[in-house]
Amino acid sequence: MFNGTRIFVSGATGSWGTTLITMLLEKYNVEEIICFSRGELQQVLMKRKFNSSKLKFVIGDIRDYEAVLAATKNIDYIFHLAALKHVPVCEENVQETIKTNINGTTNIVNAAIANRVKKVIDVSSDKAVEPINLYGMTKAVGEKIIVQANDLTDYTRFVCIRGGNVMGSSGSVIPFFKS
Repeated sequence: MFNGTRIFVSGATGSWGTTLITMLLEKYNVEEIICFSRGELQQVLMKRKFNSSKLKFVIGDIRDYEAVLAATKNIDYIFHLAALKHVPVCEENVQETIKTNINGTTNIVNAAIANRVKKVIDVSSDKAVEPINLYGMTKAVGEKIIVQANDLTDYTRFVCIRGGNVMGSSGSVIPFFKS
């Protein structure tokens, strides 16, 4: 379903984004992938790593609706991966976590509807199930925002997937447990 399409990936330079983009480039003949993230250095490193004309790098923050709206113009699919996800960081930066994980998700939904994107795939977390910390709570709210968005449009479809502690992902708890 991704052949010949334009795909937007929020949080593209993270470990999940890098893996997703690798898979999309290897398995599908995509027209273009918009790699959207705040990290200038990470984008430069990713651009060098992939060296692909199918990747377009856009510096932006999902907390900025106008930036998300502009970057998702003429997009077929959105993968929403951007989030503040380190539990202690989230606990110490409550407002920033809410702005990114809740308001940012709302911006993705509104931009997708405005730009008539076919489908939004939101990557949530197992921490959203009976959350015991702010990170889990914001991901649970994000899931509700995504699922409810299906009632706002007859065109764009919204789905959530949940990941867990993934070995090798940035911020994985496994290296911490090992040490």
